[in-house]
Amino acid sequence: MSDARDRLRQYLEQRREMGESEFVLDAMSVDDALKVLSFGAQPSAAPSAAAPASAPHSKPSSDSGVLPIRGAPTRGAPTRGAPVEHPRAPRTDGVTEDWKSIVGAPEGATELAGAARPRAPKSAQRDKEAARPISMPPALAAAASLADVAHAIAGCTACALSATALNHVPGEGDPNAKFVVVGEAPGATEDELGRPFVGKSGDLLTKILEAVQLRREDVFICNVLKHRPPGNRNPSGPEIVACAPFLLRQLEILRPKVILALGTFAAQTLLKSDSTIGQLRGIEHVYHGIPLVATYHPAALLRNPNWKRPAWEDVQLARRILDRA
Repeated sequence: MSDARDRLRQYLEQRREMGESEFVLDAMSVDDALKVLSFGAQPSAAPSAAAPASAPHSKPSSDSGVLPIRGAPTRGAPTRGAPVEHPRAPRTDGVTEDWKSIVGAPEGATELAGAARPRAPKSAQRDKEAARPISMPPALAAAASLADVAHAIAGCTACALSATALNHVPGEGDPNAKFVVVGEAPGATEDELGRPFVGKSGDLLTKILEAVQLRREDVFICNVLKHRPPGNRNPSGPEIVACAPFLLRQLEILRPKVILALGTFAAQTLLKSDSTIGQLRGIEHVYHGIPLVATYHPAALLRNPNWKRPAWEDVQLARRILDRA
């Protein structure tokens, strides 16, 4: 029994790490929750008023590792237009095994690897600044190519990050890409090399793209922020405001058919939402007229393979949108 309680605690800590501040367990008893954790059984308790029967929830699956515990209700519309529901991708043994090999972690693993990312304190002023409409300087609006935007990023001093970063990281990939991947911000290795998504997370992203027949060099990969925040802390409101025009201009030049937003911060920033990544994923959103799919960051998949099944469904959804276009 103590082992099951430890597993429940680890699971909830992982949800908190992904930015989920609310998680409703009223729909099942402690015994039912422990039974689910131990045996994957269906909870017997009826949904309560705190967790209405119509709310979406995960279904238990022996190969997905997703626990059937009801999440918190979604707070308001997270998108700039009505979200478009899509059917889940068909589950086949071949696809499942391929995805397991991509994630490269044993089924059912729940231990976190490494320390959690330091989080910036919540700030109403920061959130207000981040939600401002994007104002593009005339010189940036005149940029005709991704190289022009990269040159503008290299000379940017609109926030303090340019003084602390080793290199600017504008992004890389096909200048005619129709599939764009957007992460949060450069890490230490990205800052050192001036390239996005390198290291273990980058290797996993490359494999994820290959799983849906996309080569890394055929897509465009970038981040919301173009310089690394010190200590990999969460970006501040002024930093988001300063970098937003660069990403928007890159997308205006590329005119992609779909954006894949990786991780809580990237999804929340682009969609101007405080909903969790668990609530934002699995839906087609819209960012400045471009379809957007949010999913877990590759670093999160390395820490918690329980998210590999929903991440695989999200990447398949993004690929279907690309094919549809």
